[in-house]
Amino acid sequence: MSLSAEAIAQTAKAAFEASQLVSAAERTRALLEIRKELEANKDAILKANGEDMARAEAEAAAGRLASPLVKRLDLRTGEKWDTMLQGVTDIASLPDPTGTITYARALHDNLDLYRVSCPIGVLLVIFEARPEVIVNIAALALKSGNAAILKGGKESARTAAELARTIQSALARTALPEAFIQTVETRAEVTALLSQDQYIDLVIPRGSNALVREIQHSTRIAVMGHADGLCAIYLDESADREKAKRVVVDAKIDYPAACNAVETLLVHQSLLETIWPDVADALLVANVKLLCDEPSLTALTASSSSPTNRPIATLIKTHVFPAAPEAYKTEHLSLTLAVRTVPSLAAAIAHINEHGSHHTDCIVTESAVAGSTFVRGVDSAGVFVNASTRFADGFRYGFGAEVGISTGRIHARGPVGLEGLMTYKYVLKSQGEGGHIVGEFGREPGKKLYTHQPIEAELTF
Repeated sequence: MSLSAEAIAQTAKAAFEASQLVSAAERTRALLEIRKELEANKDAILKANGEDMARAEAEAAAGRLASPLVKRLDLRTGEKWDTMLQGVTDIASLPDPTGTITYARALHDNLDLYRVSCPIGVLLVIFEARPEVIVNIAALALKSGNAAILKGGKESARTAAELARTIQSALARTALPEAFIQTVETRAEVTALLSQDQYIDLVIPRGSNALVREIQHSTRIAVMGHADGLCAIYLDESADREKAKRVVVDAKIDYPAACNAVETLLVHQSLLETIWPDVADALLVANVKLLCDEPSLTALTASSSSPTNRPIATLIKTHVFPAAPEAYKTEHLSLTLAVRTVPSLAAAIAHINEHGSHHTDCIVTESAVAGSTFVRGVDSAGVFVNASTRFADGFRYGFGAEVGISTGRIHARGPVGLEGLMTYKYVLKSQGEGGHIVGEFGREPGKKLYTHQPIEAELTF
């Protein structure tokens, strides 16, 4: 018999509270047990993933599921499996984020105040398609001391069930409660859990704009996440030709379905007859469809008439189209790129701040001044200079993995790793005889005065 949403949330809270007296070393051991169990159950997990893939491909063929979601679902191809395992190992090897003292002051003799990092509590994480997210988030939750309730997409239900059983089996061999990591399967369960603000401390949705907006408007629990990955690259008037080609092509084709893939290319008008045709050629050869504004489209048409560009001329006819206004507001998640001409750096910044999703944006430039202006002017969680937007990732940042990307401005921003899953408490420690009381302090004669002197953070908690 399945538990009610309230019982799931209560169990998670109880597991969290019980876990706070479990050592950091035991949490790390739990991660290594999970990796060991994943390796032992690889065949069963990938078999389940194959079943999910077969059903997803049938849905995509029938037009009921987007192709990018199918690609995100696959755990069997490329380096996904090994990367998932390595993420667990990397997280296990990171320093313990709990008990870190970030502020230490003596309020008076033998009265010391410390700000100490601690877990947030119970996390409800909702995500779509990618089954390895279960392992990523479970690992981050364990290392940071947060209990977690996880809900994946229905497309990956079989894979998720196998991964959840594997994690539970590993936890059973540790001092942590098995309920420290739980999974739910239905939207109805999620809807019910969103009302459990007495037990759940943070909701992290990962997925479509519609999913995130729905969550944000359906709960009193704090929500951290991002709705879109509408990333842009701006080719500044000083951009280097080869650098521009490398950065733009990688950002588009490395993994088009990812939230950190570039979706809009802004081209300075001075580059229309120089660098832009070469960048376009490189994209076209990579099978990218270009949705162009009138100036960038005209420049490509003119360049295709050159005798040296005969092969590209054919691709322009099949892969280049006029851009509709909504092209610059769309997360394509495919080999489609919207292109717009801008007259200045200021115009590029204005476009990104107005049309972007505040995820990750890049400038390609040889001007230190332009790079600095772009970094200061663009209001995004990640702002890059001459580097592919695909670097915006917790694994690549050295976080081991990420629980999600936050485009908000409070608490955590960008890829959310261990640090983003921490809050803090204030610890006041009196070591004086008789303790300390507020009544002893004041400005009247004979009263004690606060000193607020910095002290060495020697204590550990």
